[in-house]
Amino acid sequence: AATRAGGPGAAARADVFGGRLPEAGGPLTLAQSINAALADGMLDHPGMVVFGEDVAARGGVYGVTKGLRDRYGAARVFDTLLDETSILGLGLGAGLAGLLPVPEIQYLAYLHNAEDQLRGEAATMRFFSSGAFRNPMVVRVPGLAYQEGFGGHFHNDNSLAVLRDVPGLVIAVPARPDDAAAMVRTCLASAAVDGSVCVLVEPIALYHTRDLYTEGDGEWLADYVGPGAWAAGHAPVGRARVYGVGSAEDVTIVTFGNGVPMSLRAAATLADEGIGSRVVDLRWIAPLPVADIVREASVTGRVLVVDETRRSGGVGEGVLAALVDGGFVGAARRVASVDSFVPLGPAAREVLVTEDAITQGARTLLAR
Repeated sequence: AATRAGGPGAAARADVFGGRLPEAGGPLTLAQSINAALADGMLDHPGMVVFGEDVAARGGVYGVTKGLRDRYGAARVFDTLLDETSILGLGLGAGLAGLLPVPEIQYLAYLHNAEDQLRGEAATMRFFSSGAFRNPMVVRVPGLAYQEGFGGHFHNDNSLAVLRDVPGLVIAVPARPDDAAAMVRTCLASAAVDGSVCVLVEPIALYHTRDLYTEGDGEWLADYVGPGAWAAGHAPVGRARVYGVGSAEDVTIVTFGNGVPMSLRAAATLADEGIGSRVVDLRWIAPLPVADIVREASVTGRVLVVDETRRSGGVGEGVLAALVDGGFVGAARRVASVDSFVPLGPAAREVLVTEDAITQGARTLLAR
């Protein structure tokens, strides 16, 4: 893809972006990086179609697909009925017809009334046909919690259990803008080449986040890299990203999504106390980056799993099981959200993981 975009497709790429290539536009947010990666993907995959509720005329509720219809036309970027079953059903047919469908489910909670289209149809096509047929698809789902002052349980949904239970389904949760672009490219390639069914769960609360530690620091922005750097920045399926904070020798924090910036801030607080942390961003919820988890846990011998999904059926259960199966014999502790729907307003803080819970969890682990 990089060879094509930087070589014979360079002129077309410049035309698509109106002469303003995203790598020359300065640091981008998570939403902007996904947008640029989708635009590049549509150029590389002529059969790629983007569709869903409000993705075309409006450019998505959060602006993630803004401008794609203007660039590629209404035949490839279009709005659908407000019906998730129909959206995924259209994706099933498009994939069988040889296209590369990228449907959007507007919110994670809206997926649950149509999830059997993935479980019973898309992800089983290759299995039950012995590889003769496939349903390549990349499903984009804005999701997870921490939206301030908005949502309730329909727009702040932290349930990923139903997706994790589907054999063969690839589940990606990008937290950083640079990872997001690379993971979009990986999912598109996995679907196009291997016929994979990928679900890209995009943390809504991080879409437009710019800062990490202090207001105005811009630490959660990242440059969009051009085709020449795509290979070097490749994000393989099932591989984590690791951050070292302080000495990085005392505790390993395993997390994903919104947990990544929270854990990095918590790690900075711990560093001021002389505690060094390794923060592991899973990036891929399925398949889990088991080798990376076990390796990074073994370095410190202490693991804190920070899981923004629910304590029962959450991602943390899989991480702890992977550690046990991988022979980890150190100390482990889990910080997870409560088994509850996400309420409105300040009440959400009573059920979701907080930075204070992370720092306290690490101190308790180290005190053993």
